[in-house]
Amino acid sequence: QVRLVESGGGSVQTGGSLELSCVDSGYTFSCYCMGWFRRAPGKEREGVARIDCSGTTTYADSVKGRFTISKDSAKHTLTLQIDNLEPEDTATYYCAGRTSGDCGSTPLDPYSYTFWGQGTQITVSS
Repeated sequence: QVRLVESGGGSVQTGGSLELSCVDSGYTFSCYCMGWFRRAPGKEREGVARIDCSGTTTYADSVKGRFTISKDSAKHTLTLQIDNLEPEDTATYYCAGRTSGDCGSTPLDPYSYTFWGQGTQITVSS
C-alpha cells in the first residue's frame, strides 16, 4: 500500500523560503512520475511541479524560477524548495504520484495522479 507523507509547511513572510518534503512508503518511488500540487482557499487544486523517472521537470508558469522539485530515490524523498514566497502561494500543498515513470502529455493534471499525501499548509503574509 502506497503512503505519501508531506512535511515542511509553515507560516512565513513575503520573500521567505520553505522546503517541503514528501516521504513514501510501499512505493517503488524512483521510477514513477511524482508531483507537487496545491489548493488555495476557494480555488481548485493546481499542479505546480513534477519530476519523472528520468529526472525531467516541469513547472507551472506561476512558480518558475522560485520553485525547485527534486528527488532522492535512496531516501524515498521528494522535495520542493520554495523561494521568494508570495501571498498568492498560500495554500495546502500535496505530493502525488502516478503509476508510471512517464508524466505524459498533461504532467500537471491532478486527475492523472493516483496516490496522494494528506497535505501540508503554507501561509505567506505580506
